[in-house]
Amino acid sequence: MKISIVTISFNQADYLKKCIDSVLSQHFNDLEYIVVDPGSTDGSREIIESYGDRLIKVFEKDTGAADGLNKGFSRATGDIFGFINSDDELLPEALEKVAEAFRTNTQTSVISGCGYFVDASGAFIKSITPSKFTAWRYAYGAVSVFQQGTFFRSEWFRKVGGFNTENRTCWDGELFLEMALAGASFNTMGEDLAIFRLHDASITGSGRLNELYARDADRLFRSALKRPRSERDRYIAILARLRKWLLEPSWLIRRIARLR
Repeated sequence: MKISIVTISFNQADYLKKCIDSVLSQHFNDLEYIVVDPGSTDGSREIIESYGDRLIKVFEKDTGAADGLNKGFSRATGDIFGFINSDDELLPEALEKVAEAFRTNTQTSVISGCGYFVDASGAFIKSITPSKFTAWRYAYGAVSVFQQGTFFRSEWFRKVGGFNTENRTCWDGELFLEMALAGASFNTMGEDLAIFRLHDASITGSGRLNELYARDADRLFRSALKRPRSERDRYIAILARLRKWLLEPSWLIRRIARLR
């Protein structure tokens, strides 16, 4: 089983080496690693070049993160795909755990593992426990998505046409939603696979795209439920979150066990 990982990098030299090292240090033989940089000017390209042929370099301009990821995955040849941001990291043995999960769950299309948030210095903030993904749950904000710990079979990426390059805020969520709507099966695992770094320059950490994110969320709601959001959906969203707590015991048990 071959795993292809794509990292997109743009002026993230402060964290990039840690990210690359976290992937290349995996004790997994059949790894293909692709790093995409559309034109960094902070020394990132020199860092990428220093790894020689240990990774595949894509130095092309793109229209944004989703487009860069598509360019990276267009070169990928693995059975399983995953992507990690240049300021995030895979944890040791993550890919061995992922490969074993897909070998065991032969009918599963997408698998999400656990991880945790860290700050700019790498200090622990809190744990992340993914929940079962469905289009309905995603529409109502009742699913916990951990992109850095999510991996999927390559045929499903190609089936949905990759990332929507117009999406500037939640291209990962839209990809998973499109897979779900196309019939992909989702599963979770309890092992820690990655860390998600929050810092002032990151989209999540800065909050600078919150308004645009709200518009994207409304668009994806319509895509999932085939209708616009209404006033009553505010109350359904509350019930949907309660339903996650009550009807997904594996998620609840993992989440409680990981609290610290």
